Amino acid sequence: MKHHRPNIRGHRRGYLLLEVVLAMGIFAMVAAGFTMALHKAADASDMAAREMQITRVLESSLDEALSVPVLEEGEEVQELEERSMEIVTLYERMEDELENKDGQVLQEMWRITVTAYFVENGTEMSRSAVTWRYGRLY
Repeated sequence: MKHHRPNIRGHRRGYLLLEVVLAMGIFAMVAAGFTMALHKAADASDMAAREMQITRVLESSLDEALSVPVLEEGEEVQELEERSMEIVTLYERMEDELENKDGQVLQEMWRITVTAYFVENGTEMSRSAVTWRYGRLY
């Protein structure tokens, strides 16, 4: 007859319930952290895409304003309903005298400011682009 003697050296043949629960808790914390990191990365990607869209709209509006043959003081408002955005283009004659690098006074200089107004996360926001143009371009 063989006797089964208890394992004296501490070798175990399975996991204790406590070890399994502890491993599951650590896994849950790591998974939650990973999920939060992915969510923040997605938010950052959405924000970068929105900023790029606004930049493209501003550049396009600025190019359009620069191509106007005859400038007149005032503002022009354009609604972009598909992007939930309002574009305001302001034409101002510059009264300050500007000089070129040779010291010659530049006359009929205009400041063109394009501003995009939009709502992001319930907050009204705006972005602007500014350039100068010589009045006698064409």
